[in-house]
Amino acid sequence: MRLKLICCEVLFREMCACIARSRHVIDVEFLTKGLHDLGCMGMRTRIQERIDAVDPAHYDAILLGYALCGNGTAEITARQIPIVLLRAHDCIGVLMGGSDLYLRYVSDHQGVYFRSPGWLERGENLDQLSLEQTRRQSGVGYTREELIEKYGEDNGGYLWEQFTRYTKVYRELTYIRTGVEPDDSLEQQARQEAASRGWSFDVVNGSLRIFERLVNGDWDDDFLVVPPGWRVVATHDERIIEAREP
Repeated sequence: MRLKLICCEVLFREMCACIARSRHVIDVEFLTKGLHDLGCMGMRTRIQERIDAVDPAHYDAILLGYALCGNGTAEITARQIPIVLLRAHDCIGVLMGGSDLYLRYVSDHQGVYFRSPGWLERGENLDQLSLEQTRRQSGVGYTREELIEKYGEDNGGYLWEQFTRYTKVYRELTYIRTGVEPDDSLEQQARQEAASRGWSFDVVNGSLRIFERLVNGDWDDDFLVVPPGWRVVATHDERIIEAREP
């Protein structure tokens, strides 16, 4: 098969490692991780635009290196060829090897925040969204003083509380070691971040098995295959997402 992969750059190293060993011909396009800061509507629009730009005459299917991702892929529609995406809430469970492993881990580690190679090393790309664009559209990235100057004392203070609320919820940082790291520098970076926040630190070994099956065309229950003309729908149950007719 010839496949088109549209993927979040957070998974750059992992996906490239899997593509190199795939038995299929795969053309890949990476999108900035800044899409997550645009909210579900903004993220959905950008991904759909890239899907619509794919020439269906050249490919058998479009692969998405995305899960539900905060409803960022909900309502995305396949056009003339199928779309295949990860049946998961986000990439963290996939990086850990599956939802079962993820759920068991978080049940034993309340208030855990995750880092992976891509979440640490992928900064803003000049060819995609800039930090200033993301700030203008979401408010994320401003200091408290900048928000107050922009929105006033009450509104600015409220926005700051919302944007920094996660620092009061999380107590542990866990680094997912995926096996594609060139050395231990990213793991050490995660360790230093945990120390700077006063959080405990842990390391888990991740897995590429689900990404490998995505690019190899082994699409079982870990994936959703969306037929042409159908759309992705969030189910809010254990299925997470399903394909639905127009």
